[in-house]
Amino acid sequence: MPVPPYHSRLWWRRFNQSALLSQELSKHTSTPVDCFALKRVRQTASQVGFTAEQRKKNMAGAFKVDGARELTLSGKRIVLVDDVITTGATAEACARVLRRAKAARVDVVVLARAVEPAL
Repeated sequence: MPVPPYHSRLWWRRFNQSALLSQELSKHTSTPVDCFALKRVRQTASQVGFTAEQRKKNMAGAFKVDGARELTLSGKRIVLVDDVITTGATAEACARVLRRAKAARVDVVVLARAVEPAL
């Protein structure tokens, strides 16, 4: 399951990189993808330059599970796919919502990890 962008971001970009990654992983693992079960319901600020605590607050309440799909998540193992992870605030916010929908387990797969440069 990809991390969803807010609808205006998707409109501006014209693609969801996490969804594209999810679909490629699905091809190689024969695992189904649901790009619509998780929704971003609140526009969030760009997290560039935010501290870990600011990122967590920025993501609070930003996601929800689509009501029609909630029952299909119960007891399931979910693989959440994102392009980049820095502090994990986005993945944590998504996982919290998925666990509330009774997902048995939420694992996170990312393409890249952003870290502070060493001095």
